[in-house]
Amino acid sequence: MQYKVLVQQPSEQHFTASIFGLSNIVADGKTEEEAIAKIKAALSSQLETTKFVTIELESDTQIESGSTKDEIDPWMKYAGVFADDPTFDNFLEEVSAYRQQVDEKLIT
Repeated sequence: MQYKVLVQQPSEQHFTASIFGLSNIVADGKTEEEAIAKIKAALSSQLETTKFVTIELESDTQIESGSTKDEIDPWMKYAGVFADDPTFDNFLEEVSAYRQQVDEKLIT
């Protein structure tokens, strides 16, 4: 597996390395190579006792204190309403043409 490592140099002889997305794993070293070697060892040690799992939330799951996803973002109930509309592409072309006309009038 590959992991992205963020290497920083806060001072001339001090490097820190951290795994992108896993902020609890950090290593220090006097050189960049030492910091990377230490972060690799720390990640390896952590992965011996942990695992990654994927979870999925149902669309009607309560998100925050009894609120549904649609209550948090009320626009979501309109997402995809034009997915099967055969005239929608034409509508977008008309909107684009109108915007271009307005832009041209503003420039002149």
